[in-house]
Amino acid sequence: MMIKDKAAIVGVGSSEYFKRGQSLPRTEHELFCTAVLRAVDDAGISVDEIDGFACYCGGASFDPGYVAQTIGLKELHFGASVSGGANGAAGSVGLAATAVATGQAKMVVSAISVQQAAARMSAAYYEHAHSAEDDALGAAGVFSPGNMAALVARRQMHKYGVTREHWAEIAISQRANAIRRPSSLQRAPLTRDDYFNARMLSDPLCLFDYGLESDGAVAIITTSAERARDLRHPPVYITASAIGGDGRWGRGISWMGMPDDIFSNGPAAPAARSLYSRAGVGPGDVDVALFFDHFTPAVLAQLETYGFCGEGEGGDFVADGHIRWPSGSIPVNTHGGNLSEAFISGLTHVREAVEQLRGTAVNQVNGAEIALVGGTATSLPSSSIILRR
Repeated sequence: MMIKDKAAIVGVGSSEYFKRGQSLPRTEHELFCTAVLRAVDDAGISVDEIDGFACYCGGASFDPGYVAQTIGLKELHFGASVSGGANGAAGSVGLAATAVATGQAKMVVSAISVQQAAARMSAAYYEHAHSAEDDALGAAGVFSPGNMAALVARRQMHKYGVTREHWAEIAISQRANAIRRPSSLQRAPLTRDDYFNARMLSDPLCLFDYGLESDGAVAIITTSAERARDLRHPPVYITASAIGGDGRWGRGISWMGMPDDIFSNGPAAPAARSLYSRAGVGPGDVDVALFFDHFTPAVLAQLETYGFCGEGEGGDFVADGHIRWPSGSIPVNTHGGNLSEAFISGLTHVREAVEQLRGTAVNQVNGAEIALVGGTATSLPSSSIILRR
């Protein structure tokens, strides 16, 4: 079933964002419920109207029943989640739109809560069943997501001539965007000297190539297009969603067995084609892009995958200033992204897309009508959505 413009986002809310572990004594559940209640207030609805949850299981754990009893839901008609690594958040909003469009629920929450006081979020990355691939990677000294992303980054350099200058441009551009946002965890200016003098964490990736380690929660509320027209804010319509990717990617950078044609840029191309086809638009119609940026090379990959430049042209594209706000041809991560605002498993990107299309963003793109929230993937599936005002 096509969901095109049958559902709309009507509420966004978040907890405060914290550096890793500094959200205590709050609990992860408290952060989650805080974000949901603030989204309810933003939408101008009653808690009683919420009757569904569509979340991302790759983020922190969440229990619909526990949330329902805590905030006092009257009825629950839908509860489901999407899987995947790196930006399953966009897919959770697509799942909410499907639930609404098919009549399974009337008011659906997508939310993510992250708290890393007890363990870093990256530890969850290794909770899959042990395999021979794990032994091979460990023997090679590849233990962390950063180690794995560094191998992909090195392949970008070898195959396409990407340089650290290109990644620096991404980090600096997004920091410039984050500086203006009160919610950002990183608001100090970032210079090229700062970038190149930063410690190397996993060669060739330095400190500023990594997404932040942070705590917090974000919630998004989706309802029918008809109901949305009666609420507080202008509707932000969910025009298309895609969840999937190239099956040869598998668990992606946690096994490194994918073929060379997708190794550097990830598995999202099939989902990107489906997304544009379902939306009836192309990259030239997109006014602002919110790309999942767990590491800077992922932004280059998505610029190419989603058609803003050709394969292997991403480095030159960013070097020419195309992703800068407000002057670039396609402003990227105008909120600062995972690199500089906060890393809440990708739902901050959806929040920013909604603010851009409402016309209330801190770094507003003039006349923004269509926003793309795109994803790469650490493991399948990848997910993405296109929103319009």
